[in-house]
Amino acid sequence: MKPRLRLTWMPLLSVAAAAFAVEIPFFFLGTPSGHDVEFHLYSWLEVLSQWKQGIVYPRWASLAHFAYGEPRFIFYPPASWTLGAILSAIFPWTVVASIYIWLVLVAAGVSMFLLARQWLDRRDATFAAVLYAINPYHLVIVYWRSAFAELLASSLLPLLLLLLLQANEKGRRVTLFLAALLASAWLINAPAAVMIHYSLVVLMVVITWQRRSPRVLLVGTVAVLLGAALAAFYLLPAAYEQKWVNIAAAVSDGARPQDSFLFIHTTDADHDAFNHVISWVAAAEILLTIAAAWAARSWRSRSRELWYALVAWAGVCAVLMLSVTTPLWNILPELRFMQFPWRWMLCLGVPFTLLIVLGVRRWTSRVALYLAMLGVLAFGWQHFQPPWWDNAADLREMQDNMATGAGYEGVDEYTPVGADPSSVDKDARRVTVDGPAHAAIRVLQWKPEFKLFTSAMSAPDNLALHLFNYPAWRVEVNGREVQAGARDATGQMLVPVEAGANRVQITFTRTWDRRAGTWISAFAVLLALGLLRKPPLLSSPA
Repeated sequence: MKPRLRLTWMPLLSVAAAAFAVEIPFFFLGTPSGHDVEFHLYSWLEVLSQWKQGIVYPRWASLAHFAYGEPRFIFYPPASWTLGAILSAIFPWTVVASIYIWLVLVAAGVSMFLLARQWLDRRDATFAAVLYAINPYHLVIVYWRSAFAELLASSLLPLLLLLLLQANEKGRRVTLFLAALLASAWLINAPAAVMIHYSLVVLMVVITWQRRSPRVLLVGTVAVLLGAALAAFYLLPAAYEQKWVNIAAAVSDGARPQDSFLFIHTTDADHDAFNHVISWVAAAEILLTIAAAWAARSWRSRSRELWYALVAWAGVCAVLMLSVTTPLWNILPELRFMQFPWRWMLCLGVPFTLLIVLGVRRWTSRVALYLAMLGVLAFGWQHFQPPWWDNAADLREMQDNMATGAGYEGVDEYTPVGADPSSVDKDARRVTVDGPAHAAIRVLQWKPEFKLFTSAMSAPDNLALHLFNYPAWRVEVNGREVQAGARDATGQMLVPVEAGANRVQITFTRTWDRRAGTWISAFAVLLALGLLRKPPLLSSPA
């Protein structure tokens, strides 16, 4: 039993140890404070706070824009902030981000092990799992970007290739599992989901060409449709309600594809400093992938589908990081909302890992190649842009901002249309009179999705709320629904009231798109379960 147990647990322990090694600098320098760290950590605290108030699926981030709010959770997929909030409820806040990173890196390594084990022995598959878990782009995410949702999506990529290569063997089950994977991609990170779907197309074309059979195309097409239906409870509102927010800000200056091709130069020095880091890492990884593909060329006869799929996938990822592909970024659907072409390194990690393991058989050479990549990262760290760090006090300050209701900065693309966070009074009371009338105002409840207050007015007037207007808010005055307005300068909600006593109730409602999305997802789940339980038309002979 002992050898079997050792063989069973060794891959997992190896990946877990490698993921822990990535976090050793945290003990001395603090938690990496990358580009997206505050967005994610405040989201986790916001969700946890709303859970405690009985809101199972938050939609409105009430403390964003310093408590004026934004519909963040309508547009940002739920998987990463749900996991982050769960961890925040269990562990001390100062270590939650570290635990999240460790868990996600381990999940990525396990995913790669399942893929690599189809062709490699346990020892080589374990090395592939470790290499993928701590591949160079994952380190960039951990130390410079803090893109926690994107990092979580990396665990899906090896399974994508695995399921497509099994499309002929497993029949209906592969289609359902692939649909679940694509739905998971939408629910984890939208840019990663776009990359995964384009990767799906590339891999389907290559495998179909190799097999001379359209079955993979059929499986992939059905999976895309079913996956979108499974995720409709998120996708439909996110698509429909874009017109209610400043979504174009997602691809504003500095966040456009043309600003982030490899080795591009802009007028923003900080932007260019990070771009130099990521460009050198990407260039080194691309060159190593090319060399590994050549070294692994014998696999063209041993497993043609695998080799051609990896090479084609790597080629597409590499080319799309170059400025010559600008027309494609402008033409292909949703591609520009990926913002940063170097994000394709997330997908490049799979062929990079497998081709090195397949082509480089000597362990000393494998280790040397990885150390060379670490050298490139260290060079960027020292010469272009070192990571930033948060200490325990910085993290506790976030908790304090949530506990006191002070709030935090919101996101431009999720700001309601007409709102201007830069013009609001952060310290304004929750309800004030907008005009010359006098009022006695009493706030009874002020929850994320429900506000209740009374106002005794000396004359008819508007009440200005510490809240951005949004079409999903339903406003009732003395039991009668009224149309709220918005202050021209700031976009904060204005509620018209009459002279005398007024009881004002404001509720964040379930709009038709959210109801429709929920019903579509429920039907898709029932359909998938029915297909999973349905026996094949022809049973195999005993």
